[in-house]
Amino acid sequence: MSHNTIALNKQRQPLDHLDSVWLFGYGSLIYKADFPYLQCKPACIYGWQRRFWQGSHDHRGTPEAPGRVLTLTEAPGARCAGMAYEVTPDTFEHLDHREKNGYLRVFTELHWLDEPGQAQGLVYLASADNEAYLGPDTDAAIAAHIASSAGPSGPNSDYLLKLAQALRDMNEHDEHVFAIERELIKRVPCYKRQK
Repeated sequence: MSHNTIALNKQRQPLDHLDSVWLFGYGSLIYKADFPYLQCKPACIYGWQRRFWQGSHDHRGTPEAPGRVLTLTEAPGARCAGMAYEVTPDTFEHLDHREKNGYLRVFTELHWLDEPGQAQGLVYLASADNEAYLGPDTDAAIAAHIASSAGPSGPNSDYLLKLAQALRDMNEHDEHVFAIERELIKRVPCYKRQK
């Protein structure tokens, strides 16, 4: 599958018939909502876990030297917390461009963290069959990769550090994210946990 998934997402998931759609963010969408939304709520999804296994050729790296960003991998019994945004379908013009580097939209059930209830929502995920997929590695190797990567959206390390802090602000623990953050800080001591 190509890096650029804009057309594929529009073809697979037409949304024009809906008044609004919930979007689940588990990475930079938690702390960087650069789009209009009707409301937002902390939420989680079950059966998925965050992993720094996707290459970023367009935001946190370049085509010649991709950075590492998150995707989701299936994991029975896992719980992934993030932020859900209710948006109008036209917002996906921007979101599909932002998430075009190998990510496909998939409907999943969202569970609210601060109140009872749930809703169907969309999540962007990048599977192993896309050209930008980097796959697993050790925490130390992923941290080294992140430490040396940057792209049009800034240093790859900012993505990791801001995400780790956003999860702490939500009182959520993600061992994968925090382990890579620890390795990054060991490797580059000037990086400190965000306050």
